[in-house]
Amino acid sequence: MFFEAAKVQLIVLDAGFFTIIVIIFSFLRQHYKEIILQNEILEIRNLSKSYGRLKALNSLSLTVKKGSVFGILGPNGSGKTTTLGILLDIIKPDSGEHLWFGQKPDSALRKRIGALLEQPLFYPYMTAVDNLKIIADIRGVHYGEIDKVLEMVHLSERKLYKYSSYSLGMKQRLAIAAAMLGNPEVLILDEPTNGLDPKGIADIRNLILEVAQHGFTIILASHMLDEVEKVCTHVLVLEKGEKRYAGPVNEALGGSLIVEVAARDQEQLQKTLRQIPEVKSVTRQNGIFVLDVHDDLSPELLNKKLAEQGVYLTHLVVRNKSLEKYFLELLSE
Repeated sequence: MFFEAAKVQLIVLDAGFFTIIVIIFSFLRQHYKEIILQNEILEIRNLSKSYGRLKALNSLSLTVKKGSVFGILGPNGSGKTTTLGILLDIIKPDSGEHLWFGQKPDSALRKRIGALLEQPLFYPYMTAVDNLKIIADIRGVHYGEIDKVLEMVHLSERKLYKYSSYSLGMKQRLAIAAAMLGNPEVLILDEPTNGLDPKGIADIRNLILEVAQHGFTIILASHMLDEVEKVCTHVLVLEKGEKRYAGPVNEALGGSLIVEVAARDQEQLQKTLRQIPEVKSVTRQNGIFVLDVHDDLSPELLNKKLAEQGVYLTHLVVRNKSLEKYFLELLSE
């Protein structure tokens, strides 16, 4: 009798334990999905747009994670501005959809997004503060935020100067400040360094990095390779509306190394290099061979393989592949 009761109790315990496991699993699955959705700021699903016979965007899909600086890179006419226009509901796509924060866009969600698509039309005879007050009134933002955003873009000392006295770089910084009014979670910037001199470009680049450290997710469209390489964590490469690459910048650049080599017998060096499987390509530039090699071929191993064939190097330099080289390789395929 005792054993029968114990057996029943054990069955009950097993059933209860199984129920607890199911509840825990369901809880974890639900909250894992919520965490994933919270981490995804933007999801694009098969967006397409045509202007007559011109296909500006062809079935574009990607996701943008929270906290990333996401670059959209491509030559003029690649579809960058069309993409941003669709994301801001300025342009209507032919097909596909996009989700902000896991939801379809509406007026409430758009308040969580700040944008700089073109040079804003600030009043030249008004100060930076007065110009931002107008924008704050339109958006229903408290004036107390103005000093905060001006400080973030390093214009506090010039906030009472007229807009007409600003340099082009200062005007661009004020435009970024305007985009940050209302404390949005996402900033969309279209060619933010366009027309700036080298110092202005460097200032805006550093500003974008500083703004990103405050927790903003930034989507940046540019045709400047150096800008995207130095600022962005992720990149989308567009060509004639087609996605050529989307992912982390370091993954795009980490697949191979660039090695420069030279030797006294250049002909023998070139012949030997072409026999090494890890050497992907060999080009000659100003008396030096530039190699694109797999990352498992270290400089030491390359030097050893050449020496075993009787080729001794007089020049050996290793550098990482640049985004410019990767970009040109993609467009040449």
